[in-house]
Amino acid sequence: MVGPRLQVSSPAGRWVLGATVLGSSMALLDSTVVNVALPTIGRHLNASLAELQWVINGYTLSLAGLILLGGSLGDRVGRRRVFLIGVVWFALASALCGAAPSITVLIGARVLQGVGGALLTPGSLAIIQASFAHDERARAVGAWSGLGGVAAAIGPVLGGWLVQAAGWRWVFLLNLPLAAAVVVVTMRHVPETRDPASHGGFDIAGAGLAALALAGIAYALIGATGSAGTTKVIVAAVIGVAAAAGFVEVERWRTRQPEPTPPMLPLDVFSSRQFTVINVITFLVYAAFGGVLFLLVLQLQVGAGFSPVAAGSALLPVTLLMLGLSARAGSFAQRHGPRWLMTGGLIGLAAGMALMTRIGVHASYVADVLPAVVVYGLGLCVTVAPLTATVLASADVRHAGVASGVNNAVARVAGLLAVAALPAAVGLTSAAYHQPALFSRGFDHAVIACALLLLVAAALTAALVDNNVLRSCVPPEASTICTITAPQLQPVPHRAASGR
Repeated sequence: MVGPRLQVSSPAGRWVLGATVLGSSMALLDSTVVNVALPTIGRHLNASLAELQWVINGYTLSLAGLILLGGSLGDRVGRRRVFLIGVVWFALASALCGAAPSITVLIGARVLQGVGGALLTPGSLAIIQASFAHDERARAVGAWSGLGGVAAAIGPVLGGWLVQAAGWRWVFLLNLPLAAAVVVVTMRHVPETRDPASHGGFDIAGAGLAALALAGIAYALIGATGSAGTTKVIVAAVIGVAAAAGFVEVERWRTRQPEPTPPMLPLDVFSSRQFTVINVITFLVYAAFGGVLFLLVLQLQVGAGFSPVAAGSALLPVTLLMLGLSARAGSFAQRHGPRWLMTGGLIGLAAGMALMTRIGVHASYVADVLPAVVVYGLGLCVTVAPLTATVLASADVRHAGVASGVNNAVARVAGLLAVAALPAAVGLTSAAYHQPALFSRGFDHAVIACALLLLVAAALTAALVDNNVLRSCVPPEASTICTITAPQLQPVPHRAASGR
């Protein structure tokens, strides 16, 4: 089923854009809000640093493990239907998080929340890709990216206020009215779309192996500095690596079998060089994001002594910058190509992270925090929209759900592994969590490591990203905003697409 070719400026287009932005923003908002609440959750539920890592990674684990399956489900049974199921599931799991009596129950509820996120996250972008006219998708994706980034940036401010004014449980209960609004708007205004060529069963074995691989590796990384014994860590690592190898083999086998069950991750999608390169860059970028965002809010409260509201408000300049610059960055990338814009943005992000080393014990917001946040925000504005548009331009519109799912999965896995591995790599143990000076020293090492990841991503972007991947689609008579899906999204053989 092919959706209507909507215009962004039309009432129908605005309703679709509003529903998808609000739905995906609910998941983004939740992740940033929860980060601010972590110190308070730790005190109220007597949780260790390792358990707080699992509050984040429990969600990311199920999200990353199942997001490809969620994208595939949407392509086959209907993107709107799967999106709605994900929103309702996410809301119910959020209610369970809000009522959790212990850290163990909270972690389990977060795992369930991730299942809902795996259904709604790829669906939101796939609905946009399948519903809007070709020459409107760039504007729609730019608006989706910019407004979603704003929601993610508002999250810490809102989270800090909720923690101080109403308690940490409202960080999760906030999702209930948001989900209700998404359901109403989606049912009334969002058209159903699906891939008419998709058929067959679902790759349950692949999904299970992916989740087991991520769980084993994450447990081993977190347990390396936690209370888990050496034997448990080794066993978990072996299980995780073996499951990862098994996942690749299962997907390779299913790729060769036309019937009855196609793979959750069609490996031939990586025959496109641009798709592969952009996903490698995505991994590096979101590993840096995940590690820094997890530790920054902790550092502001544990190391610098900020209140939850002050720590959340520290990132408010990012919100303002995203509002003003994100859509313009997307348009600029359409006209002039994404390579150098993304390269400059990644260097700016690295510089912003390097400036975060000034955030120590008794840090001043104006002198130490604000410069880092502003530079970081500028880099973010000119990186996210071109990155998203470029990866979507490397996949066929019929497989919008799978393409979005792959890129989302790469981003989530990167964040999961960063949150699991980074504290151990820089010596941030549970003991450091209670010592501001020691925590600050580990935080400095962490942000420098993340800045180096971004510099590697910048080098790969400058060397390997095709600068014509977006702007080459502009015909002479076209406007300056063109489709992000041409020419790569035309039905061409993979061997032709892989040549660039």
